[in-house]
Amino acid sequence: MSKDTKVTANYDESGIQVLEGLDPVRKRPGMYIGSTDERGLHHLIVELVDNSVDEALAGYCDHVIVELTKEGACSVTDNGRGIPTGIHKTEKKSAVEVVLTKLHAGGKFGGGGYKVSGGLHGVGLSVVNALAEWLEVEVSQNGKIYKQTYNRGIPQRDLAAAGKTDQHGTKVTFMPDFEIFETLVWNYDRIRTRLREVAFLNKGFKVDLIDRRPGQEKEESFLFENGILDFVNYLNRNKEALFAEAVYFDRSEKEGEVEIALQYNNDYSEIIYTYANNINTEEGGQHLNGFKDALTKLINDHGLKLGILKESEKLTGDDVREGVTAVISVKLQNPQFEGQTKTKLGNSSMRTAVTKAMTEGFGTYLEEHPKEAKELILKCVTAQRAREAARNARDLTRRKGVLENTTLPGKLADCTDRDPKNCEIYLVEGDSAGGTAKQGRDRRFQAILPLRGKILNVEKARLNRILENAEIKAMITAFGCGIHEDFNEGKLRYNRIICMTDADVDGSHIRTLLLTFFFRFMRPLVEKGHVYIAQPPLYKVSKGKQDNYVYTDKELEEILNRLGRKGCEIQRYKGLGEMNAEQLWDTTMNPEFRTLMQVTMEDAFNADEIFSILMGELPELRRKFIEDNANMVKELDI
Repeated sequence: MSKDTKVTANYDESGIQVLEGLDPVRKRPGMYIGSTDERGLHHLIVELVDNSVDEALAGYCDHVIVELTKEGACSVTDNGRGIPTGIHKTEKKSAVEVVLTKLHAGGKFGGGGYKVSGGLHGVGLSVVNALAEWLEVEVSQNGKIYKQTYNRGIPQRDLAAAGKTDQHGTKVTFMPDFEIFETLVWNYDRIRTRLREVAFLNKGFKVDLIDRRPGQEKEESFLFENGILDFVNYLNRNKEALFAEAVYFDRSEKEGEVEIALQYNNDYSEIIYTYANNINTEEGGQHLNGFKDALTKLINDHGLKLGILKESEKLTGDDVREGVTAVISVKLQNPQFEGQTKTKLGNSSMRTAVTKAMTEGFGTYLEEHPKEAKELILKCVTAQRAREAARNARDLTRRKGVLENTTLPGKLADCTDRDPKNCEIYLVEGDSAGGTAKQGRDRRFQAILPLRGKILNVEKARLNRILENAEIKAMITAFGCGIHEDFNEGKLRYNRIICMTDADVDGSHIRTLLLTFFFRFMRPLVEKGHVYIAQPPLYKVSKGKQDNYVYTDKELEEILNRLGRKGCEIQRYKGLGEMNAEQLWDTTMNPEFRTLMQVTMEDAFNADEIFSILMGELPELRRKFIEDNANMVKELDI
């Protein structure tokens, strides 16, 4: 200990705090649900639905209903066996109460309740109970309905019979605790996405979502008899498919069950989603490794067999995965996940199981469909040639300094601070607005990079063409972190990358082109929250010597009502260049007063879908998207 350290209190047994029951959850909720923001709030529903899915995996449940109530609570009802209602031998209370009040209590620890389960830690129901202002559980079992209520995890009475029924299952209704969560507002679309995914992963499992909140009433049902085959068709529905039908196969091994569905399209990117016991393993793992190994070997072997490839020619994994859309779902008894977040599967046995499934399933498909096999291999060869051209272009640009942090672009007005966490860069549309931004910025921490015209649409181009685009090269050099497989977040020169474009159609298009580039080639920038959109004002309302900057039409109405409409002068800003440097600083760049919109990616395959629709090759999909969402546009400037 340093001699300067002062101990202000005795450290003895009195300083050791023991948290009983569910107190640890309420004390440190982030340890159990990740966060207390919107993501953590919705994780409560995921925990309950996962319990119903586990019943489905065990063969006892085929229907779950998620209902958002008028009051803002949520209920999850399934037709499974129901939580056991008998008295627990050692705890001397009902098994329902044990499950709801004891951490790490459940039927998933080898007691024979579940052979396959996504929830390994036994904390799901108890965590929801701990973080709920109130919770009511109903169990239909053995001809009776049993009920019990809780307030912030504390039972208000013993479990008791409350009626008769010929149904079976569990219903949990809860109100999230306002003392815990930053928001109590349910996001319907977020819930819908997860429930649709659950239905895709469990063929024949019906999921209902009902919203009874006033003014938001709606309901949907999801049921996919073909499971992940329907999932792949859904993911590929906005793309030009290579085969007439997607390929599906499954296999049961002692290690577990494997399901794989895949389809190729004419895009340049790969989309592969992996799941273990219905949990999205975002970081992949052994099942993904087995898939990649087998796919590369199978296509190379068939290329040789069909005479398309020579012995000396080998397609790489990148070559054979270009344009593939695949879903890999494995179910196993003792999954080894890395961490509580369960984002990477570590069971080496699943690598072998997936490799076997691919060799038999996709290998048989290639044997029985020589025409499709030839078309696929030729596509992979084309990808290899394009990748080689891109590699040469990348090597050339690396030698010129584009992919390394060397000479910065001449038009970049850099900041003086060299600590990336303090710095931000504005991507500004046009030299005129760029000049204004350079004059108005705080040069200590704000860098300005003017972009001339619209960057290349990377959704329709290969890497060699992308690296030839002057504006893209300028961004890559300025950011310093590289792209694609060369991306290194540790070399990022700015903590915030801010898109600042005009509030018109062209500005929106440029912003979408930038976001498409980030999503496809610098995706961690979006995933880690480095990308922002500036919000310049739409109007300046002046009355006398007082100027008011207004950012929305609603705000304009409010300020006109407050100031009185007579004598008010309204200026509509259609471009950043219409503001002088001081105005741009005051309204859009000053951290004390500006509004920034952070770009986040909660749902990867929905993001992929939107970019494919808006920036892809099929104009009829864009037209339909615009027609379907036209009601979102309240006013159109012409």
